Amino acid sequence: MSASTRRPIAIALAACLLSSGAPNLAFAGSNTVGEAARPAERAAFTAADLAVARPAGLKGAVRVAGDDPKAFQSLIDEAPRAGEPWLVLSGGGEDGAFAAGLLAGWSAAGDRPEFGVITGVSTGALIAPFAFIGRAGDAPLREAYTTITAADVFEFGGSDVALTDTWPLKRRIDKAVTPQLLRAVAAEHARGRRLLVATTEIDSGRPTLWDMGALAAAAGPKGSDPKALGLFRAVVLASSAVPGIFPPVEIAATLPDGRSIQEMHADGGTTGPFYLAPKPALTAALTGAQLVRIPARTVYLVVNNSATPSFDMARRSTLSVLGRTMSAAIKAQLQDALALAGAFSRREGLDLRVAEIDGRFKAVSPGPFDQRYMQALYAHAETLGRDGAAFATAAGSAAQGETPQTFARR
Repeated sequence: MSASTRRPIAIALAACLLSSGAPNLAFAGSNTVGEAARPAERAAFTAADLAVARPAGLKGAVRVAGDDPKAFQSLIDEAPRAGEPWLVLSGGGEDGAFAAGLLAGWSAAGDRPEFGVITGVSTGALIAPFAFIGRAGDAPLREAYTTITAADVFEFGGSDVALTDTWPLKRRIDKAVTPQLLRAVAAEHARGRRLLVATTEIDSGRPTLWDMGALAAAAGPKGSDPKALGLFRAVVLASSAVPGIFPPVEIAATLPDGRSIQEMHADGGTTGPFYLAPKPALTAALTGAQLVRIPARTVYLVVNNSATPSFDMARRSTLSVLGRTMSAAIKAQLQDALALAGAFSRREGLDLRVAEIDGRFKAVSPGPFDQRYMQALYAHAETLGRDGAAFATAAGSAAQGETPQTFARR
């Protein structure tokens, strides 16, 4: 495939897939994070090996299987402040400007909660650490989502890994995720709050839930331990690595018998557009069963996307049809996730409040990470956050055809 042919395909796929989770796509290599070049083939390991693997160089527990209700419950039960409001941040690529602006406006309004638990997927994983430290994170988020262009995120150039290279994004993450940030995250973790980021482990096809506060604490009092700091950055990069478009991230791990393996992690949005609880617990709620218990009474879900289908007449071309169908698939996945979250919340007695990019925002992005579009979306969301008008969609309303219900923020 020539470079001139590959470029428009990459543009079309990036525009479609960066908005949220994506179907599984095959790829043959990985991003090398924090290590020298590796052999083309990884050392073989089994599912049983993966179940007992630990990130290399770290002694404490910093992750659980994201689809294991018991492990998730243990993690939440050990968090003294998990009963306070939660913040759930979805994927959405450039539309992460919505959450960034909303948080800034919410801070300006003066009634933004100090969330007991924050979870992030994909672009939500990039936002979550800064949301976790409160108002101090607003300025970095504004810069990240209003001053960048596509060139600050990826570079075109296909390989056996992906259609693009994300060295620009990795460089930005390395600059933003500093020892100072890790110290701030670790301090909040010590106060009983929890910061959780989801990636998708590719070999198993299962989500991994990372306890980023525990990882920050492992970086030591200066936040500078190279293994913990490097892994924190790698997890954030991995959670936004859209399969086939962005290269996956390899994470070194060790087994109890001393063997070393290389795990592959990619976009957390592949296994769900946002993370509220393990999916088995969400689906069990449809039958009235309870597999996990969330101690909080209020959950704020920020969807960096719109669940409502939009009309855009397709042209008679492969790229146009592919773009429209992928958009439909992403919105359908989001609708299903919102319906599950709604059912789970009703079962748990949660007050689930959802903010999404709805019809009040009219701009359309002309391409991936268009700066003017992101600035407009940030400003729109900042106004909503300041006015207390962001959370105006009832959980699951888009998926179930219900009339949206306006919530008063408290």
